[in-house]
Amino acid sequence: MTPNAATTLLRLKAEYLMPCVYHFYKDPPVIVRGEGAYLFDTTGKGYLDGYSGVSAMNAGHGNPAILDAIIAQLRQLQHTTTIYLTEPMFHLAKALADIAPGDLKRTFFCASGSEANETALLLATLHTERRRFIALSDALHGRTKWAMSATGLDLWRTDPFLLDDFSRAPRPFCLDCPLDLPFPQCGYACIDAIERILREVGPQHIAALIAEPIQGNGGIIVPPDGYWQRVRNLCNQHGILLIFDEVQTAMNRTGAWFASEHWDVVPDIVTISKALGNGLPIAATITTDIIAAAYTRPGAATFGANPVSCAAALAVLEFHARERLGDNARARGDQLLAGLTALSERSPCFARPRGKGLMIGVDLVTPESQPDAAGCDSLLERLKDNGILAGKTGSTRNTLTFMPPLIITSEEIDTLLDALSISL
Repeated sequence: MTPNAATTLLRLKAEYLMPCVYHFYKDPPVIVRGEGAYLFDTTGKGYLDGYSGVSAMNAGHGNPAILDAIIAQLRQLQHTTTIYLTEPMFHLAKALADIAPGDLKRTFFCASGSEANETALLLATLHTERRRFIALSDALHGRTKWAMSATGLDLWRTDPFLLDDFSRAPRPFCLDCPLDLPFPQCGYACIDAIERILREVGPQHIAALIAEPIQGNGGIIVPPDGYWQRVRNLCNQHGILLIFDEVQTAMNRTGAWFASEHWDVVPDIVTISKALGNGLPIAATITTDIIAAAYTRPGAATFGANPVSCAAALAVLEFHARERLGDNARARGDQLLAGLTALSERSPCFARPRGKGLMIGVDLVTPESQPDAAGCDSLLERLKDNGILAGKTGSTRNTLTFMPPLIITSEEIDTLLDALSISL
């Protein structure tokens, strides 16, 4: 790193950014370049990127196939809005309809996952003419008013005056059941909890249940088989919409275009962002003809269907399909999970590795098996020093999280595991 580069930036941060903006690491690198599965700092040191900008760079950094499409579109037309006809927006809408589950085909484009979730909640109220929702504990849906109100993670519920339209159901985390019941003997007690909410609130008042099919910031929580099918059936019984927030899980992160495919469940509305633009800001809310028909009054997002972002997203979809990134996510995810499991058997501080595809978490715990957030921070620092960038999630911030670019190779997974072993 150039002398005092990080010190200079931290001084600027302290003076000019809002204090809510924080960073990883006590000794942070200054990242200046990305290539493939690697990031590089001002000294030229390379880091294997195990977090992908929080599941955004699924197709890798500096991907020529995507950059070429971006540059070509920049030279031709950088920006208009949806009040004009531009080809990239409509081609992208059709491409998303082609890969979306079931009969989801109508898209509203915006710029962020928070916006997409706001749109999904709005659609649900317009279609059902109901105002209340069910959301899960420890979920994260965004930092706007409605999305933050849906969020269950206390860390991200920073607004002291959140909306009271949400009833909270326990998340389906069988490794640490919020109801203290073993699976499958519990008989899906977390579904019973949703049914209790329906009885207490009245299903006629509930527009939708919103959830991440696999919780990301909540700690990589994969529900047990049968859970989402039961939730889908329950929603159908009461005319309640099912909204899947796939901002982190979509675009082959879990080994499929959409995580819902793992359970053969089709939501009524799905939201995506992050990896759709592979680093460029774009998001989408996708629904059916019938539900979309309720949204007729004017709606727009100035940057939502930006032609450059749309061109990038089209190139992203083409690259994913051509390079079969879903297949690689499954294969490399199995390899990483097996390696983490082996490490957990040798390291008592490592517990409960879990995940799907290349969306994987493992808990750091104390000798008393209590969450060890400080240990997770320490391990992140050591990993960084050993050339690996990873993430941390979980309600107690003790889940070491890996979401590397889906182009990662078998050899690079081995490099990650070797560095992790040394760091432990």
